Amino acid sequence: QVQLVESGGGLVQAGGSLRLPCAASGSTFSINVMAWYRQAPGKQREFVAVISSCRSTNYADSVKGRFTISRDNAKNTVCLQMNSLKPEDTAVYYCAAGRGGRFAYWGQGTQVTVSS
Repeated sequence: QVQLVESGGGLVQAGGSLRLPCAASGSTFSINVMAWYRQAPGKQREFVAVISSCRSTNYADSVKGRFTISRDNAKNTVCLQMNSLKPEDTAVYYCAAGRGGRFAYWGQGTQVTVSS
């Protein structure tokens, strides 16, 4: 089992920045891909960004150029740096981890609210 704990959410004005760290613990040898998803009120959970163990990354079109995902394999952490935030970025952000494109482990989520 792998446990994921997110932090760093909060309230920020449009145009501001937030950094979301996620710490993994437990059987971390079983994961090689970590990602961030988000879910806005009344909407389905959507993909935000993903990073592999070799630090290959991919982003949703809606966040490209504004968000950056990074990881520290030694510390089993992944971070999402969010810049130029928009009100439509308001959501609960979830850290996910897995292997082979399947995310078996999820964090509890952290709320990000962007005011206009």
